Amino acid sequence: MAKLIELEWRKLDQKKVIGEVIVYWVIIMFLPTFFIKVIFADMAFVDFSKSYANALELMLPIQMGLLLFGASMINHVFIEEYKNKTMSLSFGYPISRKKLVMAKVCFIFLAVFLCTLVSFVLSGITTYVIDQIFDVIHGQPTLEDFMAFTVRSIVHSVVVALISFVPLFLFGIWKRAVIPTVICAVFLAQFSNFTGLLHITLNTDMLYGVLSLIGVASVYLSVAKVNQVGDI
Repeated sequence: MAKLIELEWRKLDQKKVIGEVIVYWVIIMFLPTFFIKVIFADMAFVDFSKSYANALELMLPIQMGLLLFGASMINHVFIEEYKNKTMSLSFGYPISRKKLVMAKVCFIFLAVFLCTLVSFVLSGITTYVIDQIFDVIHGQPTLEDFMAFTVRSIVHSVVVALISFVPLFLFGIWKRAVIPTVICAVFLAQFSNFTGLLHITLNTDMLYGVLSLIGVASVYLSVAKVNQVGDI
């Protein structure tokens, strides 16, 4: 399995993927302080500058933007291979289709998880440094804040990686459509904001949990049904 995962990385246009990741990191790392200082500065109902604990609550949904990277990976690893007929060549190997699909899924999971985790670290460091210069957030981070940030970073990185699989079965393997895959990722990234606009109160952790389960279900269908839809 490890060799198959490594093969998926070697098949990609690595410079293009790395460049895309760097763009995401550079944009996202500055967003927490930008939102605190500019977007939410005059909003009385929310004050993310009150403490680092509050700022963390803002940082979590911002990282959902990396679902777009997940959609991009589905495009590179699945959709492009189907359209270029290289998937048919892969299915001709003396390896089961389910194992091949599982290797691709594991590769995407690791890519999105690591990308999100690094993004958390960069965002945390950038937010702290900017705060020390411009006093964006009241007070200083405590040991409890650091511990909470570390735990939530790891857990949320797993969540982002799992949710990124939501469009995999329907749009990645079955329909093989790039635009719907990206639109689905954008919708999922903004879903919590949509519920706020509609004045629907939802527990964010529960929402992410449900979306993660849908992502797992999408992976299961992708692996289980690859023999039925893989040749369509």
